[in-house]
Amino acid sequence: MKLGICMFFVLIANTVLAQECPRIVLNGKINANSMDLEGVYVINLKTEKSTITLKDGYFSITATPGDTLLFSAIQLNENRIVLESKDFQEELFLVKMEANITTLKEVVIKRYDNINAVALGISPSGIKHLTQSERKLYTAKSTTGDALLNLMSGRTAMLKKELVVEGKLSFINQMENMYHEDYFRNTLKIPVEYIKGFLYYLVDNDRFTTVLKSKNKTQIEFAMVSLAEKYNQIILNEK
Repeated sequence: MKLGICMFFVLIANTVLAQECPRIVLNGKINANSMDLEGVYVINLKTEKSTITLKDGYFSITATPGDTLLFSAIQLNENRIVLESKDFQEELFLVKMEANITTLKEVVIKRYDNINAVALGISPSGIKHLTQSERKLYTAKSTTGDALLNLMSGRTAMLKKELVVEGKLSFINQMENMYHEDYFRNTLKIPVEYIKGFLYYLVDNDRFTTVLKSKNKTQIEFAMVSLAEKYNQIILNEK
């Protein structure tokens, strides 16, 4: 009986994979109450392929119905869209995003390093706090009855890719918090319109992310100088 059930799931998974549609170029445009729509990251979480929007929010990326697109930018609220067949029938796929606006009056910040979730008794000592993607992956792999189906259907693999993308976006946020745009433009000589692309180029480099995790600013800047030279050469070759 158990063998029959397993064979049934295997046949379903093979059928799903066999019927997967070929990916085609999806042309789209982001609409938002923001003047700055250039440089928004568009990431296909299924394939890990990515691009950034051009002026006025236009973009192109290969995809197929069922793929999930992640749209992310500092000035906009993150948006995730699962593509449907009708999205490919339009001449232009329109994506609605909301501006990330935070209004503050006056904030006084004091550091209390001894006060945290563990000290307050909210969280036990030694517990690792998972991100949203880590929680999804943990649930997909550990839930009784769903783990096998998630593995065969490809959901587990997709969640692993989503976790990688989340990590890269986290690294990019860390870099943007550590360095102002002037540093990339004046010190590393990266053209303004290529700065966001350079950040993605950095976090795609495993050696650099290892240095970034060390939080040693001297080593980070030394590594950035070397990679900036290579990136500027790539820009020249493209021109």
